Amino acid sequence: MEQEFMKEKKILPLVLSMSMPMVISMAVNSLYNIVDSYFVAQLSEEAMTALALVYPVQNMINAVAIGFAIGINAVVAFYLGAGEQENADRAATQGFLLNLIHGLLLAVLCIAIMPSFLGIFSKDETVVGMALEYSNRVFLFSAIITSGLVFEKVFQAVGKMKVSMFCMICGFATNIILDPLMIFGIGVFPRMGIAGAAYATGIGQVVSLLVYLLFYIAKPIPVKIRRGCFKPQKEMALKLYGIGISATLNLALPSLLISALNGILSGFSEKYVLVLGVYYKLQTFIYLTANGIIQGIRPLMGYNHGAGERERVQQIFRTTLLLTAGVMAVGTVLCWLIPANLIGLFTSNPQTVQSGVTALHIISLGFIMSAVSVTCSGALEGLGKGMPSLYISLFRYIIIIIPAAYLFSRLLGAEGTWYAFCFTEFVTAGIAYAIYRKHENIQDIKV
Repeated sequence: MEQEFMKEKKILPLVLSMSMPMVISMAVNSLYNIVDSYFVAQLSEEAMTALALVYPVQNMINAVAIGFAIGINAVVAFYLGAGEQENADRAATQGFLLNLIHGLLLAVLCIAIMPSFLGIFSKDETVVGMALEYSNRVFLFSAIITSGLVFEKVFQAVGKMKVSMFCMICGFATNIILDPLMIFGIGVFPRMGIAGAAYATGIGQVVSLLVYLLFYIAKPIPVKIRRGCFKPQKEMALKLYGIGISATLNLALPSLLISALNGILSGFSEKYVLVLGVYYKLQTFIYLTANGIIQGIRPLMGYNHGAGERERVQQIFRTTLLLTAGVMAVGTVLCWLIPANLIGLFTSNPQTVQSGVTALHIISLGFIMSAVSVTCSGALEGLGKGMPSLYISLFRYIIIIIPAAYLFSRLLGAEGTWYAFCFTEFVTAGIAYAIYRKHENIQDIKV
C-alpha cells in the first residue's frame, strides 16, 4: 500500500514531512481572518469591532466543518492501517455527503440567528449593521467550506499533505488579492467596504475547493468517493459522528468562551472586547501553526494505531509534544518583543494598543504549557478517542477559564480576565496528560 511509509519511516523525519506542509497550510489558513481584519481595520475601529463580534459564529461554522472532517480523517486512516480499503472508501463517501448537508444547514441557521446574537453584545447600530453586512455574505459559502474540508482531510489521511498546502495557498492568494480590490473599490471593482471582505474570503474558499477537485480527478488517490457508497450506513455514521461530534465541540468551545468573555469585558468597556478580538486574530496564527503539527500527526496516529504499532504511536506523541512546545515558545517571545507592533496591525488608538500589549504579556505566560493540552487532545482524536479529547477541551475552554475569568475580573478589573488564560493553561496541562495516559491504549474503533 502507498501508506506503508507511515509505519516504516523514522519518527522525526516522518512527523516533519507530514507536519511541515500542514504548518504552512494552517498558517496560511489563519491568515484569512487576519488579512480580512487588517484591511477592514483601515475602514474604521467600528468595522474591526464588527468582525470581532461575528468571529465566534464564524468559528462555530468552521468548528462543525473541521470537526466532522477530523472524524473522517481518523476513520479513513484507521481503516487504511488495518487494510480495510472498502471501509475507507465508505467513510470518505458518506462523510462527504453528511458534511455537505451540515454546510447547507449552517448557512440558513447562522444567517437567521445573527441579528439576535449581535444584539446581546452591542447596541451600536453602526457596529451591528456592519456585522450583519459581513456575516450575511460570508455565511453563504458554508457548504463550500464543509465540502473543501472533506477533501482536505481525505488527502491528509493518505499522506498527501503537500496537496492540502497547495490548495490552501491558492485560496489564500485569491483572498489577499481580492481583499483590497473589493473593500476599497480598486480598478473594475466597486467599493463594497466590509461586504467586499466577505466576498473575497468566500471566493478564496471556492478556489481552494476547485483546486482539490482538480487534484482528485487528475492525480487519483487510494481513497475514492464512490456512488455505490453513498447509501447511509448506521455503523459508519456512528463512527464518524463519534469522533466528529467530539472534535466539533472541541473546536466550537472557543466560540462559547469568546462570547462569555465578551459578556464579561463589555461590562467594563467595548475597548476590551476589541482587544479580545484582536488577541484571537493573533493567537489563531500561533495556535494554528501548532495545530498544523497536530494535523500532520493525526493520520500517523490513526494508521499506526490501526496497524497495532503502539510503540511508534508513543514516539510520535513525544516528538509532537516537543515540536508544539517549540512553536508556543516562539509565540511567547514575539508577544514580549513586539506586542505593540502586533496590536498596531488592527488599531491605531493608543489606549487600545496599550491595553492590547498588557493582554499579550499576561496571556502569553501560559503559551508553552498549553502545548500539553493541544498535543494530548489532538493525539486522542487521531487515535479515534473523541470523548477523552472533548474532556480536555471542556476543562480548558469552559470549566476552569470562565469561572476564573469572572472571579479575576471582579478582583483585578478587566485585566483579571487575561490572568485567567495563563492560570487555566497550567491547570489544564496536568489534567490533559492524565487523561491521555488513561486512554492511550484503549481500542475504540472496531474493524
